[in-house]
Amino acid sequence: MEVLGLFENVENAAAGVEALVTGGFAEAEITSLSAAPFPEGVLVRDEGRSFFHWITVLGGVVGAGAGFLLAAGTAWLYPLYTGEKAIISMFPVGIITYEFTMLFAILGTIAGMFFEMGLPRLKPGLYDPGISDGLIGILVQCKDKSAQSRAGEIFQKAGVVRIREGETP
Repeated sequence: MEVLGLFENVENAAAGVEALVTGGFAEAEITSLSAAPFPEGVLVRDEGRSFFHWITVLGGVVGAGAGFLLAAGTAWLYPLYTGEKAIISMFPVGIITYEFTMLFAILGTIAGMFFEMGLPRLKPGLYDPGISDGLIGILVQCKDKSAQSRAGEIFQKAGVVRIREGETP
């Protein structure tokens, strides 16, 4: 179950979030929705860890391995003997390894971006068109009907413009 409270200004929205936290709701259950981005911690503090940089590093490491295996493996499987020269040459293998490292790091960054944003969302959440018109939405995940009604009362005391309630998909 979800409750979405719409506020006209940041001060009322921040007061609503603080009232929710003091009212027993965990900050992990509270999300802010707005048309304009707010700096971290203005409305809701996110204490979750980010794995974004590790996904990028993993992509780079996988790319380096794939590039090395492609370049060195091709030279090893299809050797071209040219006198006394080595079959696996350092510079071509290094260039291909570098290019694959960068390619996979970029792909890892894009995948990490989608992962951190929670996209794609398969089921739509609770939303109000007023958020696109400048209102600030505070979304609360509730465990039961009593928590849902308690969140609505807290929003009313904080100066909410409109409240929407819905089921969690």
